[in-house]
Amino acid sequence: MTGFRLICEIEPPTRPDLKHVRHQIGVLTPIAESFLIPDNHIGRATVSSIAVAHEVESMGGRSVACVNSRDRNLLGFRRDLLTAAAYGVDQFLFVHGDKPTAGDRTSELTVRAMIDEARAATEDRAFAGVAPFRLGVTAGLTRRLPVWKRTADFAFAQVSYSLDALLRWRDANPVDMPVYAGVMVLASATMAERLRASIPDIEIPGALVERVRADPDAGVDAACEQVLALRDSGAFAGVHLVPVSRYRQVAARLEGAL
Repeated sequence: MTGFRLICEIEPPTRPDLKHVRHQIGVLTPIAESFLIPDNHIGRATVSSIAVAHEVESMGGRSVACVNSRDRNLLGFRRDLLTAAAYGVDQFLFVHGDKPTAGDRTSELTVRAMIDEARAATEDRAFAGVAPFRLGVTAGLTRRLPVWKRTADFAFAQVSYSLDALLRWRDANPVDMPVYAGVMVLASATMAERLRASIPDIEIPGALVERVRADPDAGVDAACEQVLALRDSGAFAGVHLVPVSRYRQVAARLEGAL
């Protein structure tokens, strides 16, 4: 498949220091077409995804800033759109947001409302001269993509450790928009247990867990093999790759293969 794109997720900082972000970008640039920056992922405060996306752009890369509805009201979301426009950040992935580590959701927003608001914003005089934002949504593998999500510009399919599951979902959802399959490096058996507890929809083969328990590099090998198999399938526009802390190893393995 021509034009297969690798969108690498980077770990955003939880402290006011961007050195680690810059290092990830530098290491992954040879294989990444663009970078996804999470937004307060797993309910922890991080540096703004829009600010980190701007840092990616300043280093010559392309970025997708994740924005969750959990932590925002309408005014705060409009502020984020203005900030993104001022920084030249024009691609978003809108998500519901993980459960916070403390407290309850207080947001009045939904992903659907954020899409509507972002579409309408660039028609406002405040955004004069700003090109329309490109908006993405997520897609679970246990259900069909709803009609309203099909109005997005691209979609990220849920992380899966099963090539067959991803291909079955793609066959059941013949949408025209680019769809990126989720691939995550399994860094340890402990990580597998944590994923199973927090995201029940993700099925992790027991054999893979045991391979990783015996050899931590097995998770890198399996993720890279999955990326190449998805490329060869021709079913997806690319992959949303989550290398976690193994980004150096992933970059080294995939640079020649891609």
